[in-house]
Amino acid sequence: MSRKTTRHSAAKSKPQGKAVIRGSIGPVEDLESYVKADWWRDIFNANYLRTDGDVVEDPDITEGEIDAFLELVDVEQDACILDLCCGQGRHLLELARRGFTNLYGVDRSHYLISRARRIARQHGYTATFREGDARKLRFRDNTFDLIYLAGNSFGYFESAEDDIAVLTELRRLLKPAGQLLIDFTDGDFLREKFESRSWEWIDKNYFVCRERTLSKDNARLISREVITHTKKGVVADQFYAERLYNASQLGTLLAENGFDVLEARLMSTMSKRNQDLGMMAQRVVLTARSNKRAGDAREEERRVRQVKVVMGDHRRSDSVKPNSAFDSDDFHTINELKSALAQLDGFNFSYLDNHGELVDALREDAGKIDFVFNLCDEGFNNEASKELHVPSLLEMLDIRYSGGNPQCLAYCYDKSLIRGIAKEMDIPVPAAFSVAPEEVAFISKPIDFPVIVKPNYGDSSVGITVDSVCYDVGQLEYAIAKVREATGFDRPVLVEQFLTGKDISVGIIGNPPDSYTVLPVIEEDYSQLPEGLPRICGYEAKWDTESDYFRNIKSIPAELPQSTIDFLGASCIRLFQRVGCQDYARFDWRLDANNTPRLLEVNPNPGWCWDGHLARMAERNTRRL
Repeated sequence: MSRKTTRHSAAKSKPQGKAVIRGSIGPVEDLESYVKADWWRDIFNANYLRTDGDVVEDPDITEGEIDAFLELVDVEQDACILDLCCGQGRHLLELARRGFTNLYGVDRSHYLISRARRIARQHGYTATFREGDARKLRFRDNTFDLIYLAGNSFGYFESAEDDIAVLTELRRLLKPAGQLLIDFTDGDFLREKFESRSWEWIDKNYFVCRERTLSKDNARLISREVITHTKKGVVADQFYAERLYNASQLGTLLAENGFDVLEARLMSTMSKRNQDLGMMAQRVVLTARSNKRAGDAREEERRVRQVKVVMGDHRRSDSVKPNSAFDSDDFHTINELKSALAQLDGFNFSYLDNHGELVDALREDAGKIDFVFNLCDEGFNNEASKELHVPSLLEMLDIRYSGGNPQCLAYCYDKSLIRGIAKEMDIPVPAAFSVAPEEVAFISKPIDFPVIVKPNYGDSSVGITVDSVCYDVGQLEYAIAKVREATGFDRPVLVEQFLTGKDISVGIIGNPPDSYTVLPVIEEDYSQLPEGLPRICGYEAKWDTESDYFRNIKSIPAELPQSTIDFLGASCIRLFQRVGCQDYARFDWRLDANNTPRLLEVNPNPGWCWDGHLARMAERNTRRL
């Protein structure tokens, strides 16, 4: 991805008056104070392609840049190449057009990555595109012969330490003597030449106005873009910042972080729209090699990885479990886990289950931990609402881990929020409504009986019992009271259409869209359940060993039309990516009276117990293979 920052000069005087244009925040005195630390998460969208399209959508410019890059690096057509911050993939697709075959692109923008994939499919190009963060890339050590960052994509992060983290990650991924190319703006040139105000017409409907200034420490250029449609008014008012390096500064940074600098050349660009090119006008293309030796790489491959397994704390009470305590089944599951992991070569597993010492233990060993296998679906201190606290801690300590990130866990903890996301994606859900905590009595709302009452927050089927399925208003009021009693009177309750079709679970292991497996779909077999009991897999089925549910329900391979299986798989993949799942997730569905699958919930950190749904699906997948 690249940003342009200067355009045709406009009036230099400050805006007069206090009126705020629709869609804009109006005059701003201190641009830097409006820049979010993660501004790059949202700014690279269709508006970016509009404002910078004279460069980033010009195939002649892209061809010329690839010509210049290939003059500076020595790679064969089968070399493994990573285009980091690839945007819509213009450079990587040009390499594919020229016959390069082992190509990967990574970018944070879902919009641009989707566009890159679509173009690759249309032309039949062989290239793999992934969403990702440049500081933590999901590739093995020593994978790439060449990594390049093109078009001013280095220096977006708020701190210089993050830039170093990127270089450290790139060195990890490069093979010994692997090549690095960075195309960045000439910082010295821009400090002298940037214009504080500019504007331009993008086309007959859109124009963009910009304000710019240097940061207080003179290290970054701060920019504001106000994009306006002639009829719709302001459509975007956005702020961003980029760190400015010259060739000497970046060369020193590379040398200090494991690279031998090879060459630095100036490169310029011309716009066919005859517009001021800003940061794209004068750039430096710098090449370097990793100074990692082949012997070091082999030693790294032989090194035993240190993996910490984080689990619930058996010393503490756990309100989800019967009697609020770990029992013999829990300890059996833990022993089965340890036995299975002990059979893996190349890893040293150690276990963290004392939450009173967890923060200090992870902080003290952070530099020695290669990975955390996060199995703490109980939540920090065995509190379900604090499930996201564990990955949050790992994020702050910069430790890699398995499973959903904090934002993903927050999304999926809220059933109504997931329903809204699914509906936005045209994924069917049951009809439902929420009962707010302040609603003392049931208020009539448009939904037909039967219904099922659930806590809006939480998992593990807490609060979902035989009394949760209701056939009239009296049962509904009683069920709402029972849920509040079980989960708290200050939380909303979800009242959902009760579906009577097959009860289905779908599992995904891996990370779509590139490396993942949709596991065999399973359904709950209710055929042995006594008459009169509602067909649900609630709390009794999972936790009450004396209940008819626990004794009589089993999971079996789902018998479904292939078209339904395909729909379930495609929908789960989309949801996996949309809510930010990582590594594994389980999706619960149920068929309605017309056999249409409707999403119930997403579980991004499902239990990995030996007899759990995800484990059973994985076992069936192994048998299938």
